[in-house]
Order: sequence, then structure tokens, then C-alpha cells
Amino acid sequence: MADQAIKADSIKHPGILSQAFKSVLLLRESPVGMVGAGICLFWVIVAIFAPLIAPFDPLATMQPMAFPGMAYARGEPGDVFLLGTDHLGRDILSRIIHGSTTVMIYAPIATFCAYVVGILMGLAGGYYRGAVDTILSFIANVILSFPVLVLYVVIITVIGASGINIVLAVVFASAPGIFRIVRGLTLDLRSRDYVAAAQVRGEHSWYIMLVEILPNAKGPLIVDACLRLGYVTITIGVLGFLGLGLPPPTPDWGGMIAETYKMAQAFPHMAVFPCLALSSLVLGLNLLADGLREISLRD
Repeated sequence: MADQAIKADSIKHPGILSQAFKSVLLLRESPVGMVGAGICLFWVIVAIFAPLIAPFDPLATMQPMAFPGMAYARGEPGDVFLLGTDHLGRDILSRIIHGSTTVMIYAPIATFCAYVVGILMGLAGGYYRGAVDTILSFIANVILSFPVLVLYVVIITVIGASGINIVLAVVFASAPGIFRIVRGLTLDLRSRDYVAAAQVRGEHSWYIMLVEILPNAKGPLIVDACLRLGYVTITIGVLGFLGLGLPPPTPDWGGMIAETYKMAQAFPHMAVFPCLALSSLVLGLNLLADGLREISLRD
């Protein structure tokens, strides 16, 4: 039995990075995934080059309540507000562009940190089982028993609104869900031959969990990460709408909607364009997740 396990372990397991690169190459076979990847790549490029792309200073007060396409009366010839301005005279296009930087920084960081915590908890609970699994599962179930939005609001209200606190809130609220996914996968994979081979070799428990089990659980986790990144993006927008996001005057899509939605009937462009920006990014992440899921089902 041990010889068979060692023989099975002789097949080298590809690393997470190589598998991620392979998934990107296979993504070409999924039109839906390619569309989603294109949308996400667009916003990544916008976020990186925001200072170069934005036509105006996102915090500058210029010409209040200008409609899309209106020329800047006090600007240089050819200066046009392509998406109009808000009630304070700030260029909406420039604020959307700089707001993408905020989203593309905090959403991935928060999602990554939540995955680090959730994966470590899930691996420990699924591999050790017993008292460790019971305690971790109880903690996760208690946190998951609260409505997510209410939990976010309570956490941010208590610790204050800032970028770091948003990350902490997302980690606290999202890690239990990731824990349950990783725990279920670990309970299944811990009985495989390559895990038995590592145990026979006398490998440390965390080596087995991180090197033998985790890479083989990557498929569902990659898909869930894309979906969860979309949820976190929406969460940042909702917190900004409720006034619990990044403090003003930082450009924030949710905050832009909150500041202008009451004037949307007379000046719809003030709220519509930030909504479209937020929706397009979430749509891209969901389409990317669908494409990755299609690829995982083919393998």
C-alpha cells in the first residue's frame, strides 16, 4: 500500500503559479471568459495609468452640473467634460478613472487576505479534524449567522472608515465562507495516495497541507476567488454609498453615487456613469469566473 502511494506521489504535482498560467492559456477556449478577462484587463490598465488618462484633476472644482459633452468655459480650447460634472463641479470621468485605482487596490488586497485566513483555517480543520475542526467550524458558523451587510456596517462603524479597516472587515466577514469550502475539499483530498505517500516520508503536516493538498484544490478556489472579488467590489461600493467607505474627497464609486443620486432625476449622468463603471467591473469578474468554471469542467 505504501509502495503504491509512493509511486503515485512520484508524479510531480504542478505548482499553483504554473497552473494559473495554464488556466490563462486555456481561457482562450472560452469566449465568455475572454470577454470577462478583457473587461477586467481594461479596468486594470485604467487604474494603473489613471494619472495619465484622467483629463482633469478629480478633486478640482470647475463647472458645476455640466452635462456630458459640455465644453469647459474657463479651460483651454478643446477642454470638454465627456461625462459631465457633479454638483461640486468635479469632472465625473476623471473621478471614475481615479476611483478605479481605489477599487483595484483594496478589493484584491481584501480578497487575498480573506483567502489566506480562510485557507489556513480550512486546511487545519479538514486535515486535523477532531477538536480543531469543531472549534473552527463553530467560530465560522457564528460569524456566518449574521447578515453580511449588517456585519460590515457594524465593523466599520466600530473601528472607523478607512482602507485598512475595509480590508479587515472583508477578511472577518469572508474568511468563514472560504474556510467551509477549503475544509470540504481538504476532507476529500486528505485520503488520496499522494497524501499517504507524504505521510510515509514523514513530512510535516503543514507541508502536506500546503504542498500536497492545496494545489489539488485550486480549481474551485480560483473560480470562487473571481466571484468573491466581485462581491468585495460591490461591498466597497455599498460601503461608500452608506458613507462608510474611504473618507472624502477620495474618489470612490459608491461615494459618487451617494453624493448625487438625489439629483439623478434632473442630472442622471451624475449617478448613472459611476453605476455603469461598478457594474461593468463586477460583470467582467463574473464572466471570467464562468469561463474558468467551463475550463475546470473540461479537465
